[in-house]
Amino acid sequence: MESKANKGTEVFKISGDWKRQADNLKDKFPQLTDSDLKFESGREDDLLERVEARLHKKREEVINIIKKGQPTT
Repeated sequence: MESKANKGTEVFKISGDWKRQADNLKDKFPQLTDSDLKFESGREDDLLERVEARLHKKREEVINIIKKGQPTT
């Protein structure tokens, strides 16, 4: 049996001040819009899909970009 975790889809959660992180992402990637960066708790996958499409990047790349802007714990 293969679990979802083994299929390359990393579970990803937003932490910290998302508004500030979104503003930083828009500064770095001006093609991102407020709609692309709209975040609802528990809907991280929707956010990732929008950013992937806008930036033409893979999920793992988008996760790494977002993680760089998150506070370290």
